[in-house]
Amino acid sequence: MGTVIAINGSPRKSWNTATLLEHALRGAESAGAKTELVHLYDLDYKGCTSCFACKLKDGKSYGKCAMKDDLTPVLERIAGADAFILGSPVYIGTATGEMRSFLERLVFPYLVYDRERSTLFPKKIPTAFIHTMGVDESRAKEMGYDVPIRLMELVLGRIFGASETLLVTDTLQFDDYAKYVSSAVDPAEKAKRHREVFPEDCRKAYDLGMRIAQAGR
Repeated sequence: MGTVIAINGSPRKSWNTATLLEHALRGAESAGAKTELVHLYDLDYKGCTSCFACKLKDGKSYGKCAMKDDLTPVLERIAGADAFILGSPVYIGTATGEMRSFLERLVFPYLVYDRERSTLFPKKIPTAFIHTMGVDESRAKEMGYDVPIRLMELVLGRIFGASETLLVTDTLQFDDYAKYVSSAVDPAEKAKRHREVFPEDCRKAYDLGMRIAQAGR
C-alpha cells in the first residue's frame, strides 16, 4: 500500500483547487493508497535562497534543501512518498507564489548540474499537476498559459520520472459576482458551467488520483 501526497497551492481550502485535490485523493484511496493533503498557505517558509548547500561536493546537505522551516518535514515526506499531486490556480499566467516557492525547494536539490541532466531523487514515481483558472481554454492559450504548464510537466518528469497534467478552465471564482467588479463575466453562465462541467472535472481528478496510486505501487 503506497502513500500519495497532495499539495494545495491555493489560499482557499474549500474552493476549486482544494476540491479537485480532495477528489484526486479519494481516487487514490480507492486504489488502496494512504493519502495526505497539505495546504501550503498554512505553512511558514520561503523559496530557494541560492545558498547552494544542496550542490556542495561532500556537503552534509548535498541533494537536499538545507533550509529548516515548516516546509522541511513536508519535503521529507514527499521523498518517502510513492506519488504526489500538486494543485494551484493560475495567477498572472502561472502557479501561485507559494506553489512556486515550494517547487524551488522541492526540485532544485535533486537537479544535478551534469551533462546527463541526471536527478538525485532516489526512485521513479508518478506525479501530477492540477491547474485551475478562471479563463476558458481558448483565452488561456491566447495568453500563453500553456507554456509554463508544459514546462512544469517537463521538469517534474525529468526529476521524478513521470508527470501528467489536468487543466480545469473557466472556473467559478465567487459565490456572488454581484459583490465584485466583474462586468467581463456572465454570472449565470459561470454558475451553469460550475453545475454542469465542474462535477466532470472532479471525476477526472478522481480518475487521475486512482491512476497515480496504481502506478506508484
